[in-house]
Amino acid sequence: MAEDERVICAAEALSEAGRGVRFEIDYFGRSVPAFVVRYEGHAHGYLNRCGHVPMQLDWTEGEFFDATKRDLLCSTHGAMYEAQSGRCIGGPCRGTPLVKLTIFERDGKIYFLGIENDG
Repeated sequence: MAEDERVICAAEALSEAGRGVRFEIDYFGRSVPAFVVRYEGHAHGYLNRCGHVPMQLDWTEGEFFDATKRDLLCSTHGAMYEAQSGRCIGGPCRGTPLVKLTIFERDGKIYFLGIENDG
């Protein structure tokens, strides 16, 4: 399910474990919310959909990290995910990972290329 590369934002829009940038992608013929964050120096992107119940993760637009700024947290039911992989590490997600996107950084911009897995 690859798409042509698409600019999401300027690289400087993502600070380490800070606010994420939301955007929309086509997923199985539907426009769905997605996001990108920076963690350990790299940009990571996911569908903005919890593995437990398909609800958006951020408690306020762009706020995806827990209080420790280490993991991603679903604001509705508390499911927790590794920021670098999307792997479920706690809460009601019961092993279901986030749907990871292929994201890369080049020439001061963050790009979306496609879906890495389908959760």
